Amino acid sequence: MNLDAIGALLEQRKPGFSLPGALYNDPAMFEFDLAAIHNRHWIMAGFEAELPEPGCTLALTIGRSPVVLVRGRDDVVRGFFNSCRHRGAQICANGTGRRPRLVCPYHQWAYDLDGRLAHAPQMAAPFDPDQFGLRPVHVRAVAGTLYVCLAETPPAFDAFGEALETLLAPHDLRNGRVAHQSVLVERANWKLVMENARECYHCSAGHPELSVTFPVKRRSLTIEEQTRTIEGFRERMAARGLENGPEEGPWWQAARFSLNPGCVSFSLDGGRCVSRTMGPPEGRLGDGDVGTLRWAVDPHCFVHAVGDHVFMFSAMPTGPMETVVTSKWLVHKDAVEGVDYDLEALIAMWSRTNDQDLLLAENNQAGVSSVGYVPGPYCMPAEQFVLRFVNWYCDTAKSYVQEHRKRARHAA
Repeated sequence: MNLDAIGALLEQRKPGFSLPGALYNDPAMFEFDLAAIHNRHWIMAGFEAELPEPGCTLALTIGRSPVVLVRGRDDVVRGFFNSCRHRGAQICANGTGRRPRLVCPYHQWAYDLDGRLAHAPQMAAPFDPDQFGLRPVHVRAVAGTLYVCLAETPPAFDAFGEALETLLAPHDLRNGRVAHQSVLVERANWKLVMENARECYHCSAGHPELSVTFPVKRRSLTIEEQTRTIEGFRERMAARGLENGPEEGPWWQAARFSLNPGCVSFSLDGGRCVSRTMGPPEGRLGDGDVGTLRWAVDPHCFVHAVGDHVFMFSAMPTGPMETVVTSKWLVHKDAVEGVDYDLEALIAMWSRTNDQDLLLAENNQAGVSSVGYVPGPYCMPAEQFVLRFVNWYCDTAKSYVQEHRKRARHAA
């Protein structure tokens, strides 16, 4: 499927409706989405706490592109394409590590922590090592979180960074620690995985554990009841010196909101998961009863920061109908497993939710793959964030198609 065909499908999409089937199913869409979406936009890579000391690395793959973040000896976090400048081998395996240099396992080319080529065995003059440093990628750090962009010119970041810094700073994520990470492979197009992750229309029936804490039924309250709940929560947070939002931009949203009455964390019973709250003991989080700060980044993630931990969800396409979902749980660096928290209790609610969502996304893919599939309307306001995501996707994809058409005309 060429760009003209993709452009025509995007134009066919009816406002307020899901996408034409080929945009979820056609193998060509995988390559298109990597080029138009994932290779051009900000991706949340993880947390600064995963790079606590110089030489620490965090490697991940965005679409087909391995990247690595490394904390330098000057304490600056830099990002590079994780591809050796000799013959392109991946240098660091995905995950975290620590090393004095980045050494390619293939032919032992070695790079300093700032990306400069330090050693290239048997390469004789006129070979110039200064011309073969690692290719950089854009990196931004916000309140202990890390973002990368592969594009030469990334989307504007400052508005997001400033808003999130204000909302998230009291949680003190720089003094956190990743307590657990999980990886799920879902046999569904990434857009279906993300549509599912952007709504709770399905939560009452699909997520009984999440429904204990998450306010999935709040819209059944009267307007007066909803207003009292929201205003009461905002007043309590203001008394603590916490900002609530909402804040949003073209590709991001962030807001703090209350959990269900009597709930203070994402656990099976709504109680605390970790006895040690995030942030300093004298900080604004206090006893940890601060609702949840949720932020979301298109195209791939959402994060919830409650008083005692942080949960990150990231969905990355690895094939036309395959998506890898990576989840991370962050606790205070001084929280001790078996003393301050039980790991199984910490991860139970979101792990069950992820398993349930895997089945829902794969089932959605099975139906969307049918020759009988016809796009349907989103439910407002229950699926407002799905509609926002799909509108963003369509606008971004159309812009990419138009940009390439313009280049083709100029080249002719």
